[in-house]
Amino acid sequence: MLLILFLGTFTMGSAELLVVGVLNLIAEDSGVTISTTGGLVTAYALGQAIGGPLLTAVTVRASRRLVLLSAMAAYVAVTAVIALSSDFTLLLAARVLTGALQGLVVAVAITIGIGVVPPERMGRAMSVVIGGFAVSTAFGVPLGTLVGQLVGWRGGFFGIVGVGILVLVAMLVFVPKVRASAATGFRSQVRHALHPRVVAVLGFAVLLFAGQFAVLTYLEPYLGEVTGISGGMVSVFLLVFGVANALGTFVGGKLADWNATLTMAVCGLALVAALGVLTFVGSVPVLTAVVLGVWGLAGFAAVPSVQYRVTALAGPGSDLAASLPASALNAGIAVGALVGGITLTGSGLTAISVTGLIICAVTVPVGWATGFLKPPSAASGTAARSDRAVTPAAD
Repeated sequence: MLLILFLGTFTMGSAELLVVGVLNLIAEDSGVTISTTGGLVTAYALGQAIGGPLLTAVTVRASRRLVLLSAMAAYVAVTAVIALSSDFTLLLAARVLTGALQGLVVAVAITIGIGVVPPERMGRAMSVVIGGFAVSTAFGVPLGTLVGQLVGWRGGFFGIVGVGILVLVAMLVFVPKVRASAATGFRSQVRHALHPRVVAVLGFAVLLFAGQFAVLTYLEPYLGEVTGISGGMVSVFLLVFGVANALGTFVGGKLADWNATLTMAVCGLALVAALGVLTFVGSVPVLTAVVLGVWGLAGFAAVPSVQYRVTALAGPGSDLAASLPASALNAGIAVGALVGGITLTGSGLTAISVTGLIICAVTVPVGWATGFLKPPSAASGTAARSDRAVTPAAD
């Protein structure tokens, strides 16, 4: 069943970033500039960051299975609209909606995933769901881009629709009925999900991805100008990073079950080390590839731990809280890209790794400090591990 949830997030992750690979084709077909077309990426991120939690909140008392199936069906339908439309305004609105639906699907999928495994495997269940996005970055996006370049950008999105329909049918057959854990309403969910102890972990997530994307956003020009590689070799380096992301996510699930707080702090420290090394060896291709591998492993191994801690610390608000890490990570991406751009303009490409290093350095004490935070019902350090977000039900 977890495999079906993985395929769902893999499909959505591929759709989210497919635009990047066919940006010029969409711009030509829609009659707008490439910079304007880039707004489709921003629209999706904003939809997920803001719309995802809102949709999760208003559906929090409904059957988890029903919400998952409805959201996935809506996602496929709106993606079909994207594939058929040439009106840029409609494309923009559709991207906002698909982003919001992705946020809802992720939250519900995590709730269902951890509801069908023992408490000691919650982190691994989360990593399987989240891992769909990591694997899509490494494999799904390049494949979708290739299809888009060969048969047109619409072909890429029609491919997403086809896969999405298959995943929806599999969900209908294999996903069990699961209910939300708490019979709490909207206000109670919000109060617990946005409690300062939860916000603190979300702050760690923002910093974690801001530090990475201060560099990652400009990695392609960095590889070209500093490392001295071009053409197909750039794709090889990006593939190394993408595969490391996927491996890091799955390894991170096991680490979250072992010690989520320590994992967060150690991953932050590993990122500091990787970006520090990159500052000195960025001109050496082989060493740069090694650094990208370490970076990909550490940067994404922390994500399941963030999801784990947020869900546990929210207590009765765990269903809504499950959607918040994705919002925090998207906020971090936006901040990192902005700060990296400012650094690039003021000090050049070689300085962006230092900026990323400084931001990631802050995550180490923040990650360590979150270990002192306890769930609302915690009377001991073991409470976080026994706090199940959902229970199976025949609703």
